[in-house]
Amino acid sequence: MANANNIERKENELAERLARIEALEQEVEAKEKAAKAREKAKKQILLRLAPSLWEELAKWADEDYRSINSQIEYLLAECVRKRKK
Repeated sequence: MANANNIERKENELAERLARIEALEQEVEAKEKAAKAREKAKKQILLRLAPSLWEELAKWADEDYRSINSQIEYLLAECVRKRKK
């Protein structure tokens, strides 16, 4: 009888642990989703460029099949990546 009670108590403890782990997993998933959503959100900035620089960027963007905005974002991301190294 004592063994049966011990086993039942341990099963209950394990079930509680599993429930806590599942709740933590859901919390982590929600936080990851929120972080991805924040990352995806684009920030708008006003950028003034010399006409000659704009023209060069436009040509380069066209060669890479990107919009000028995407080209600028790509170049900035590359610079940040290189700086982190």
